[in-house]
Amino acid sequence: MTEAPETEQKSGFAKNLPLIAILLVAVIGAFTLRDYLSFEALRDNREALLGFRDANYGLTVGLFILAYVVIVAFSLPGAAIATLTGGFLFATFPGALFNVTAATIGAILIFLAAKWGLGERLAAKMEGSDGAVKKIKDGIDENQWSMLFLIRLVPAVPFFVANLVPALVGVPLSRFAISTFIGIIPGSVVYTSVGAGLGEVFARGETPNLGIIFEPQILLPILGLCALAAMPIAIKAIRGK
Repeated sequence: MTEAPETEQKSGFAKNLPLIAILLVAVIGAFTLRDYLSFEALRDNREALLGFRDANYGLTVGLFILAYVVIVAFSLPGAAIATLTGGFLFATFPGALFNVTAATIGAILIFLAAKWGLGERLAAKMEGSDGAVKKIKDGIDENQWSMLFLIRLVPAVPFFVANLVPALVGVPLSRFAISTFIGIIPGSVVYTSVGAGLGEVFARGETPNLGIIFEPQILLPILGLCALAAMPIAIKAIRGK
């Protein structure tokens, strides 16, 4: 009589293994990789990195994308540094393209891990519920595109959260992938362009200042995109009232 529940528990645990592994690696990485994913490490290894890139451009691109995917998929610290490194190694373009591609692949991996585990059960419970939960579920379904673009464009939303939330509310993979790729382009271009100037900063022996990202001429256009993404939700809310 107890075999079925035990089998279900084992199956549920197995489905959550990828997400558990990601969380464990993220915690371990937060304490062990700080010194390796930093401005100092990038500055100290500047000549070696540029020399390797010049001698092995294709291999450098492949290794960079692979490393970026791992950082995003396992939510390791240093995603911002990785994006800057893309600009440092490959210039704003194609560096931004490499950054967006790698970040999207990494986001898809963690999305699938969460969706395969908790996401399927949570979505099923929300689907069969009523009352306030049902209203939330219906609101999410009606505004998925706007919600997805909004959480990608708002700088205050952590990338890890933006990958998990859609998986837990039943967003389809194709919609998540498209919105992620498009939604992270503005921020990636900004970070990559800043990274493209790191070589000159390091050559002068100066410390990089990411405060430029919060300058009005850069931050305001991104906030404008956020407003556009939120507009359909606001219009529907006004019409509903």
